[in-house]
Amino acid sequence: MGVPFRIVLYASSELHAKAASDAAFRRVQDLNSKLSDYDLDSELSKLSRTSGDGRAVKVSDDLWRVLDAAQYWARRSGGALDITVGPVVNLWRHARRLQQFPRADRLAEARARVGYTNLVLEAKNQAALLRVPEMRLDVGGIAKGFAADEALKVLRAHGIRSALVGAAGDIALGDAPPGQRGWRIEIPSLDVTNAPPVRFLLLANVGVSTAGDLFQRLELDGVRYSHIVDPRTGIGLTDHSLVTAIARDAMTSDALETVVSVLGPEKGLELIKKTPRTAVRIMRKPGDAVEVVEYPPKVF
Repeated sequence: MGVPFRIVLYASSELHAKAASDAAFRRVQDLNSKLSDYDLDSELSKLSRTSGDGRAVKVSDDLWRVLDAAQYWARRSGGALDITVGPVVNLWRHARRLQQFPRADRLAEARARVGYTNLVLEAKNQAALLRVPEMRLDVGGIAKGFAADEALKVLRAHGIRSALVGAAGDIALGDAPPGQRGWRIEIPSLDVTNAPPVRFLLLANVGVSTAGDLFQRLELDGVRYSHIVDPRTGIGLTDHSLVTAIARDAMTSDALETVVSVLGPEKGLELIKKTPRTAVRIMRKPGDAVEVVEYPPKVF
């Protein structure tokens, strides 16, 4: 899925720790073979290649769970999370390598292949149909959190309760370390003057995810374009934002960090307030001033 995975755990012995972590990493490798859009032989990539041929393709349980959850968040957010955004994301990956804005004609052509309503899920057959030719699915906004959750489940099945699984900015947390109230998790800040200081939270048995343009971005003519693309416009976000979401699991926090980033503070908070057991911190610098919004109060 294009990111490193890391496991921290507490076990009764080194042998126990190795057996559990090896099993968890095998689970991640298995999920990568199904969910990676970087791997042309993954189940996801093969599904994308069926786009436009008019047939629904039966998918594995794991891919189905991710597709179903992604479509749920797409509907709730009005398309702020849209896993059909692959054609546009590919353009922006290429643009970052070349340090050039995507060509207008290519961007328009890619946008014509994007739209979550063109992905049809058939629950009865556990099958997926991609209506438009040359669609490409990209589950990067939800799959890493799912994989972290699944790795944590494997650790628990091996008797490991105190554990942390990290997949870049997405973290699945089990029980707190022995003798502690929670895992000490760093909540980063913007890389600008007068930004709020870095925060540390004590968390356990939740998912926590952070997304922003700290590391992946394109800067042209004084404008900073995030690697997070608004599927509705095809353009990378330009408000210089950093969103941290906390939820009951990492798949949910992974989805919410993207949704809130794209929706912005006002609509993003509306959705958070309607979603139980969630919290969010939004930092952004759309102009000269840094803005910080947190909900609910006192969590961060």
